[in-house]
Amino acid sequence: MNVSEALKTRITCRAFQDKPVPEATLRELLETAKYAPSGGNLQPWHVYALTGKKLEEFLGIIRDKAKDNPFGEGTEYDIYPKGLTDPYRSRRFKCGEDMYASIGVAREDKAGRLQQFSRNFEFFGAPVALFFAIDRQMGLGQWADLGMFMQSVMLLAREYGLHTAPQEAWAIWHKTIVEFVDMPEELMLFCGMGLGYMDENAPINRLRTDRAPLEEIVSFEGF
Repeated sequence: MNVSEALKTRITCRAFQDKPVPEATLRELLETAKYAPSGGNLQPWHVYALTGKKLEEFLGIIRDKAKDNPFGEGTEYDIYPKGLTDPYRSRRFKCGEDMYASIGVAREDKAGRLQQFSRNFEFFGAPVALFFAIDRQMGLGQWADLGMFMQSVMLLAREYGLHTAPQEAWAIWHKTIVEFVDMPEELMLFCGMGLGYMDENAPINRLRTDRAPLEEIVSFEGF
């Protein structure tokens, strides 16, 4: 698989098969992803990987806590900017509407939307959970580096026939995650990511989000 195909076939997978990912595959994938670029070669990323009984234990803790607190513990950062303006606000709105439409959940079906939202905290059935963290001393540049590392993970997953679901939603459970994986206090959780084999028959996985035309995002001069 070439890079163009990996980019175009990468989606946020929201339904995975119940099929384990071999440890050797994950190790090989992450070993290659560490060649992602970073300013000054700081390599500011930290990853915690869970699978099997350890993942089941963690998800059980989340389910118990979510019974009384479905919206978690709050976040350490704003997942989206406050007062988001267009065109970004409209893009986000359409993405959400298209996703719920793909599974037949109407806008007024609040229970159905909450049920789908709760699937985030099952990693959509993915057999591997990854948590990404960064040292608190790092700045905006290093957060960009972390993003490039995560993009590398997601593209490499396609090479192995795998799919991913990057999830900032996990930021609302940062306290529980930090405690469970014994994350040192100098690190800050950014997000989670499910990884595994896509359920090709799940309607939600047929969603393909729009992309803005090139003229809307790129200025060409001197060509």
